[in-house]
Formats: sequence, C-alpha cells, structure tokens
Amino acid sequence: MVGSETMKQIFLRLLLTLPVVWLVVSLVFVLIHLVPGDPILQMLGEGATPADISALRHQYGLDQPMWKQYVHYWAGVLHGNLGESIRLHDSVSHLIVTRYPYTLALTLTALGIALALALPAGILAAVRRGRWVDQSLSVVSLFGLSVPVIALGPVLILVFSIVLGWTPVSGASAGGARGEIDWRYLILPSVAMGASLAAILTRMVRTAMLEELGQDYIRTARAKGLSEWAVVCRHALPNALVPIITVVGLQFGALLAGAIVTEKIFSWPGLGRLVVDSISNRDYALVQGCLLSIGLTYVLVNLLTDVVYRWVNPRMRL
Repeated sequence: MVGSETMKQIFLRLLLTLPVVWLVVSLVFVLIHLVPGDPILQMLGEGATPADISALRHQYGLDQPMWKQYVHYWAGVLHGNLGESIRLHDSVSHLIVTRYPYTLALTLTALGIALALALPAGILAAVRRGRWVDQSLSVVSLFGLSVPVIALGPVLILVFSIVLGWTPVSGASAGGARGEIDWRYLILPSVAMGASLAAILTRMVRTAMLEELGQDYIRTARAKGLSEWAVVCRHALPNALVPIITVVGLQFGALLAGAIVTEKIFSWPGLGRLVVDSISNRDYALVQGCLLSIGLTYVLVNLLTDVVYRWVNPRMRL
C-alpha cells in the first residue's frame, strides 16, 4: 500500500515537474515561430492572393502578436483545446489520440525487449565475472552502444525484410487501417529502438549485481547453504533493482525521443513521425501538442518510477 507520506512526496514531485513541461513547450513555441517559412504560404501555394493569405492567417490567429498567440494557446490547453492542425485540417487532440497508441506500443515493446535481454545477460555477466561469457557480453553491449538507430534500422530492413523476407518493410499493418497494429510490423522498429537500451541496461545490471554479490548478507546466505539461484535471484537481484529502475525511468524519455527517428525510418504512424511532418510544414499547434503529450508522458513515467522505488525497496518509504 502507498502511504499518505508517499502520496505527499509524489504530489510534490508532480508540482516540481510541471514547470519543466511548461518550459519545454514554451521553448518549442518560441523556436518554431523563429524558423523561417510561412505555414499559410505552404498550404495555399505561391499563387494565392494576398486577400486569401490574410483571411486564412486571421482564421488561425497567426496575424496576432506572438505573446497573444502564446496566451491563447495556453488558455486553450487549460480548457482541453490544443487547437487545429493547419495542414491536416483536424483537431490536434484527435490527431494525438489517433497516433499516440502507436508510439506507446512501439516504446513499450522496445522497453520489454531491452529488459528481456539485459536482465539475464547482466546477471550472467556478474555471476561469471572475468570469464569468456562476461567478456563476450561486454563486446556485444559495446557494439549495441556504438550503433545508432539511424544506422541499425536500414541494416535490419535490408537483412530481415529484403534479403530474408521474414518481416514486412514498413508500416503498422498489411491493410494500413488506422488503429490496427500487426505484431510482425512491430518487430524491427522495436528491436532497433531497444538494442541500445539493452546494452546500457546490461552494463548497469552487471555493475549493480557485482556490488550486491560482494555484500556481507550474500556471504551469510551462502554460508546458510542456500542455492546459488536463491542467493542471486531472491537476495541480490531485489536490492540491485533500485539503480536499474532509475536508468529505465530515465531512458524511457530517450526511447520517446528515439521514436522520432525510428518511426520515420520504418514509416511507423506514431507521434514521432507526426512531429517530423508537422515541423517541416510549420504546423505550430500540432508540434506544440505532440511535444506537450510527450512531455506529460515523461513526467508520468517519472512519477511511476517513484512509486516502483517504494514498492521494490521498503526502506525508501521512510
């Protein structure tokens, strides 16, 4: 159970992280308006008349001073209205709700793959410290850290989609229908995203497990005649999870950022691809809405990490 003191700490943490979201969205608001180009001209084309340009600019409020646009934007956010996309002629809220499940599915799958690879690999490397298994896993993790998604993605497509024909090349489903996700289309982008995180977590798990395996309570557990499996998994691993959870919480934001590149490479219809397209089209409201949702997701993940801390390690409840 989460006590009242824990809830108070979580609430204070939420109050401290909200200014971060405000600052991020405010910086994006300023920077996107400083980028050269006019979204109205891009939408209407060079042959548009000045009257049409002026009317459409007035319709979207782009003829007002920047500070007024900023105030109107946050007033809309507080009322649940994120504005309307200039390019797609749809509400930003509807576009985010439509695309968000794709990014969430991709990010969670990549995180699951990273944990499934890193936990056993890190534990094995710690238990077999200095042996060939440990050295081999160190080389593999170093390779995973060195290869970025922008390089790994095309290689995976070339090998597994074009040469071997095991997986589809791009997209989210065969029919291309919105809301449908075929797991075969999810394999390559999630592996490309999760590879570097798996390498980071493997090294972190190894370091944390080595530190715990050298503690006095581990020697006591072995002296009592407990099996090595019980010593490692029931005693050392729970105490080593705290720094691992920290890295997972922090790296979740990196996965969201990496989703922008991954979704563009694999034509995955998520928020990351939507952000790239909206930036190129100077779609101000859509860029701000997407980044606001990503920032709020990161804040919620950090809050969830705090709750998991106290569930894994009861001492932190004090």
